[in-house]
Amino acid sequence: MEGGSNSEKQNKSVRKKSEKLGSVLEPKIEPFVPRKGYDPLELRSWAKRTGFVSTFSGETDTSVVSGRNDLNNGSNVGRFDLEKGILEKNESISPKFDIDPILGRTRKKGPEIEPVSGGGNERDSNGGLGFRDGGVVRGETEIPRNVAPGVVSETKNESRADEISGSGNGSTIGNMDQKNPDLDREDSGDGGWHRSPKMTCGLKDNPGYVPVVFYGLQHYLSLAGSLIFIPVIVVPSMGGTDKDTSTVISTMLLISGITTILHAYFGTRLPLVQGSSFVYWAPAIAIMNSREFRNLTEHRFRYIMRELQGAIIVGSIFQCTMGFTGLMSLFLRFINPVVVAPTVAAVGLAFFSYGFPQAGACVEISLPEILLVLIFTLYLRGISIFGNRVFRIYAVPLSVVIIWAYAFFLTAGGAYNYKGCSSDIPSSNILVDACIKHAYTMKHCRTDVSSAMKTAAWVRIPYPLQWGIPIFKLRTSIVMIFVSLVASVDSVGTYHTTSMRINAKAPTAGIVSRGIGLEGFCSVLAGLCGSGTGSTTLTENVHTIDVTKVASRKVVEVGAVFMILFSFIGKIGAILASIPQALAAAVLCFMWALVVALGLSTLQYTQTASFRNITIVGVSLFLGLSIPAYVQQYPPDSTLILPSYLIPYSAASDGPVHTGSKQLDFAVNALMSMSMVVTLLIAFVLDNTVPGSRQERGVYIWSNVEDLSTDPSSLSDYNLPSKVSRFLRWAKCLGIR
Repeated sequence: MEGGSNSEKQNKSVRKKSEKLGSVLEPKIEPFVPRKGYDPLELRSWAKRTGFVSTFSGETDTSVVSGRNDLNNGSNVGRFDLEKGILEKNESISPKFDIDPILGRTRKKGPEIEPVSGGGNERDSNGGLGFRDGGVVRGETEIPRNVAPGVVSETKNESRADEISGSGNGSTIGNMDQKNPDLDREDSGDGGWHRSPKMTCGLKDNPGYVPVVFYGLQHYLSLAGSLIFIPVIVVPSMGGTDKDTSTVISTMLLISGITTILHAYFGTRLPLVQGSSFVYWAPAIAIMNSREFRNLTEHRFRYIMRELQGAIIVGSIFQCTMGFTGLMSLFLRFINPVVVAPTVAAVGLAFFSYGFPQAGACVEISLPEILLVLIFTLYLRGISIFGNRVFRIYAVPLSVVIIWAYAFFLTAGGAYNYKGCSSDIPSSNILVDACIKHAYTMKHCRTDVSSAMKTAAWVRIPYPLQWGIPIFKLRTSIVMIFVSLVASVDSVGTYHTTSMRINAKAPTAGIVSRGIGLEGFCSVLAGLCGSGTGSTTLTENVHTIDVTKVASRKVVEVGAVFMILFSFIGKIGAILASIPQALAAAVLCFMWALVVALGLSTLQYTQTASFRNITIVGVSLFLGLSIPAYVQQYPPDSTLILPSYLIPYSAASDGPVHTGSKQLDFAVNALMSMSMVVTLLIAFVLDNTVPGSRQERGVYIWSNVEDLSTDPSSLSDYNLPSKVSRFLRWAKCLGIR
């Protein structure tokens, strides 16, 4: 009996120990209790808080969506699956997922979110919690593009083996404490355009009083080449004085500040600086070199400016009408990266025969400027001083100040002093035969030839119609209408790229249309005030945001306020007008090259290896340069009237088209002589007629208004101020809610 009782006690003790061990190894599973009050928007709001970006790319995977929709509709006969071959009628290629009954999301065998090395809630280099850019979960193998299906499994197995052995990049227990260099480092300057960088300031961030002023001035200084150097070159070619150049610069600063604030509040509300675009420069050169202005000697600048004003106003009204009536929303479906890339590139290439011929007047200044800005932007871009990459952000203003000082020492040292030639008024040297060959060099190289500092007032406020009543002509109005289309296409590409760079949801077609309409309105203001060019979104904004890592709307607004204040100080415009023309032309050579690079970078959203795409881009760019060269080969009646670098831009009056109507002849010849217009027309026709999948073409995927029904906060970044939104609630086509 005692033996039996002892054995029972031992069995009970063993049973208790096994129950304890089982409770440790296999935790007790409680019965399923349905969750009440579940919010279906929880996952989307979680993604918004953490900065999660899905691996599903609207730009590249659209064809997949359409293919699945076709399968769901029953049109799956004859479909081909890469692994199984031909699918049967009732066979589906949709993968099977294990659905979580509580949260309604797919279960994953591996960890869904892995803590970033460093612990805590530290964000990775892309601003998200433990995610790579593009939405690939850490710990999972990222399948590279353009890999054959049979190789994918081998890649997965190799990466899995590396993880087990501790040598892979996956997040295993053995290497969890090691930092992933692709995640923890900031952009070192060698990254591609496809990565979304970590932003120092987000769209709605307010960095504080002192930082917001610093960032605002920094933002505009990085865009100085696009804002102030156009009038330094154009106004003297129009016959304007140094005082006129100073006035036009002040007007451009005022218009840039006002239009930027308007766009930040009532446009797309993206952190984009508005200003004088290079798009409007080509028609300005064509108009100023028309036959009727060649022989004018008195008030030539005012006559040309007034006709430019009238043309800009008409073209801007057309652009404004397209935007605010919603026509731009319909036009958007035909604008894709294959159209935007060559068009923007052609804007920069349009001035290849104008840039260095101007800069070459003084190679001892222009060549050092070009070399220095390249050294700053390429070789010294990774150097950080007090946490700022000074050489990369301030490459243009730093190089200009250094070379300007160098030119001052050359002038003071007598490098441009010629015997018997006056150094005060180089233009008067034309009267002396011995000084004719030196007059051009002295005018473009000397730092003391400008009289703007003496003639400009300390305080002067630019005002509408300051040059007189605008002159409206049919010929120039037709030209500017087509140019406004080019400006709109340029802005559409900038909107989309910027939204991706700042990790924001793509705007709707109505929001884009609203932004284009406001740009037209701002160009009307520019035409009334007489800035010489229209106002549009600067393409260089993408580069500025990428370099400064600042995407705050507040920063751009504060910088715009400073531009308005600077425009009231006439001496600031006079100082900028004193920059030697050769130095300004050298800076513009770099800026035009940057525009070309930014335009071609838009092809990243397409299949760049596609023969269709490269053919369209190549043909449109080549013909966009060759056709204008054919039109420009018709020289004017007298080539002595124009400088050599302006002769190709006189084709509007001397081109090959002769219809019997001088107004129509001028318009057609001018349009055919502009590379950007010819390139846009060719790329637009080819891209929308040559067959190609949406994935191959990289079709822009804009957000839908229906997204608001599932997540009202998804497009909150683009919402207008509440009072304005209530007043314009009827304008549904403009994305106003």
